[in-house]
Amino acid sequence: MIDHPVDELDPGVTGRQDRPVAGVDNGYVAGYRVRFDEAGADGLLRTSGLLRYAQDVAWRHSEDLGFDRPWYVERGRWWVVRAVELEVLAPIPMGRTLRTATAVIGHRRIWARRLGESRFVDGPPVARVHTDWVMLDGRGRVVRIPADFGLSFSTPELTDDILRVRLPPEPAGSARLWLTVRPHDVDPMGHVNNAVYLDWIEEALTGAGLGNAATAIPRRARLEYIASAPPDASVTVTAWSEQDRWWARVQLDGADLVRASGASGDTHLSLAG
Repeated sequence: MIDHPVDELDPGVTGRQDRPVAGVDNGYVAGYRVRFDEAGADGLLRTSGLLRYAQDVAWRHSEDLGFDRPWYVERGRWWVVRAVELEVLAPIPMGRTLRTATAVIGHRRIWARRLGESRFVDGPPVARVHTDWVMLDGRGRVVRIPADFGLSFSTPELTDDILRVRLPPEPAGSARLWLTVRPHDVDPMGHVNNAVYLDWIEEALTGAGLGNAATAIPRRARLEYIASAPPDASVTVTAWSEQDRWWARVQLDGADLVRASGASGDTHLSLAG
């Protein structure tokens, strides 16, 4: 029997306002127990699970401040993920509970950046996820962030740009994976969920003999989401590596939907270029 600290947040139930980032006057924290189906054969949380927790706790934060699904439906406005950068700093075993916090740490006219951080109770961070979100209207066009958000999410204005991934030339012999979008890949927005793309990319890396990229500690990845695959679409995932770095792209009819890069071990990751 494993004893858990009494102050550990109940996974999926308890959530509360928090201030996880110094100097940023907004935030939320909730507990997430790593479920059996979220872990791989090694008994550890899959990397994509961190993206799922980050987007869920962000949604719960929004609901807590009054921006729930009916609010968005009424106005025809939706947040979508444009880019993520994540770090896995320690193994995260099945059955453990993560204290996952989120805060909007900055914004510009049409986009906002969140920091999500997960840790075991009273321990150092085991994972971080930076997420760049843009707001779309009912036609899928990028629009300005409504003034309502400035009143509830007090954040500094950012001077940098949305995270990008620039891929080097794709070498001959890169690994390829052909997939069809399945119904359970699609989220409430009617698009392939952003975490699914990471699952696909790690599957392609494993097929290329680069499975360590999905399990190494520490590991880091950046994904830039350019467009979304619709239901039933047939996509191609291409992956290649050089030393401890890897790159990947997801394409539909030859056009990039997602570009990604990552590194494992102690390799310094600078994905901006």
